[in-house]
Amino acid sequence: MSAEFPSVQPATPGGESLSKESLSKERLRLWLRMLRVTRQVEAELRERLRLEYDSTLPRFDVMAALFRDPEGLKMNELSKRLRVSNGNVTGIVERLVEDGLVERIAIAGDRRATLVRLTAAGRATFSEMAVAHEGWVNALLDGVTQDDAHHIGELLHGLPADTGERQ
Repeated sequence: MSAEFPSVQPATPGGESLSKESLSKERLRLWLRMLRVTRQVEAELRERLRLEYDSTLPRFDVMAALFRDPEGLKMNELSKRLRVSNGNVTGIVERLVEDGLVERIAIAGDRRATLVRLTAAGRATFSEMAVAHEGWVNALLDGVTQDDAHHIGELLHGLPADTGERQ
């Protein structure tokens, strides 16, 4: 099902309207630019997590999800939040348990379900990593002003592909 949008033709900086074909090409260039920047930032974050914390981005993401829910999450809920398979999450959680950063808790009355949550060491480790992560992102996007960041965020929030979820 496609969304209905007004047929207003965007104007170029000179004021003339773009043809549908040139608008399509411009959107494609925008997508490729966003993808390139995202991949570059993500690659740098992966490298810094590896070098400074001997960690991975998926591991950071699992810890972030558990940090937001101090009481813990069922494994299937964790998978849903991260939009990955249960198998992917299981391996990451297993290593985090081995490292003493996550604990498994049996759920009374449900032998099949397990709750996972950060340990005190996991919360402390993630807190440190999150501060570093924010600093890295801030440094990587240093050329973006506060106004530009807000404006770009608003523009992206309005895209049809946006699920409406806020991080």
